Amino acid sequence: MDWGKKIVRGISLGMLLCVIGITGGCVLQQGNEKLRDLEYTVVKTEAVPETLKNQIEEEKEAGFSLTYSDEAYLYIARGYGQQETGGYSIAVEECYLAENAICVETVLQGPQVGEKVHKEPSYPYIVLKMELREEKVVFR
Repeated sequence: MDWGKKIVRGISLGMLLCVIGITGGCVLQQGNEKLRDLEYTVVKTEAVPETLKNQIEEEKEAGFSLTYSDEAYLYIARGYGQQETGGYSIAVEECYLAENAICVETVLQGPQVGEKVHKEPSYPYIVLKMELREEKVVFR
């Protein structure tokens, strides 16, 4: 293969990756177009099911994307690993039903400028609770 073809393939691959980044991974997969928003509640730490709490504890340092279900509810957990200080929070950007999946997008938000924070490391995470569903969960 000559260099011209390699360069064209490299540019084509780069353009494809840009499209994936711009549109979001969930939308590009066939059947993952948004059908409707899903209702959920953010679960307080003390109300997280024990089995899920244990999984979170095991994986909190590196970060995680977990799901857990019981007879009535689906729990979706997202953690961002160890942060140098306290003061971090997580916002849910989107949580919606698609034809083939539940798509969840969260974002880690740092401490506000000038905010007094604990100097110890923190392990921010969020747990969402919703009606029990069978679709796979796609994290973005």
